[in-house]
Amino acid sequence: MLSRVGETLYWVARYVERAENVARLINVNNMLMMDLPKGVCTGWEPLIDIIGARKAYQENHTDYSEQKALRYLLVGSDNNSSILNSIISARESARTIRDVIPRDVWEEINSLYYYVKDNQKEGLTKRGRFAYLKQIIESAHLIFGALDATINHDHGFTFIRFGSLIERADMTSRILDIRSETLITSDEAKPFENIQWISLLRSLSAYQMYRQEMGVRVQRSDVLEFVMHSEVFPRSIMFCLMELKKQVSVLPNSKGIIDLIEIAIKELKSEEVRQLKNGFLHKYIDQIQIELAGIHNELAQTYFLKPAE
Repeated sequence: MLSRVGETLYWVARYVERAENVARLINVNNMLMMDLPKGVCTGWEPLIDIIGARKAYQENHTDYSEQKALRYLLVGSDNNSSILNSIISARESARTIRDVIPRDVWEEINSLYYYVKDNQKEGLTKRGRFAYLKQIIESAHLIFGALDATINHDHGFTFIRFGSLIERADMTSRILDIRSETLITSDEAKPFENIQWISLLRSLSAYQMYRQEMGVRVQRSDVLEFVMHSEVFPRSIMFCLMELKKQVSVLPNSKGIIDLIEIAIKELKSEEVRQLKNGFLHKYIDQIQIELAGIHNELAQTYFLKPAE
């Protein structure tokens, strides 16, 4: 397989996964604001932090009002991680390898692009927001489902899976970091602490699976354990790392990448994440994100034409 094709498949998967994750984040934050009393919710600022765009956002915006933050997250031309820009990047990348991906996949990516672009006004209104975001999430699922069912499960598929998994692990770590850091713990908000942890689980579509695995009660230590250490939930950091190792093992010259993944898995298993609080949790998740970036860089250096940034 050409390096250019493998790299493009990798980034198509990352961009689609990123768009889906941001759509889910907005949807869940919207529901959290309805569940919590006025003045208790943290608003939209944490979502800007989750996608790592605070500095870029502040260059053109003076506040984190709902309309400004939503426009930035949904269709902001100055936000590389906005849903629209992610889908544009996925579409432009997929267009260059139309002879490699199934026609159904290309058509679904193309349809998603036009839906996001043509219906953006709906996404910015309270009435149309839920349906708009739900369509984006379902379209992303269709794209990955079509890829799984119709593309050859060869090296190209490995790059697709690797891209989606590393993007997913990165987003899970970001959600856990920012949501736990901005958790409202005042006496006024104490009765709603449970709702905030449920919101974190829903950001990852993890609430039902958490209850099956950990029990009905939602509490901080169990949420950290499940989201970071579960070996069966597809969006946990541990699951993503184990799948990354499994996927990349079929590629030639993959020993360097496998070694980095094994180090990350070993460190994650050895950490008693239930006990991590405040700054210690933030510092530990920072280390996880550094390791994920290192895995991406090693992949790029080994298989891609352009060196990793």
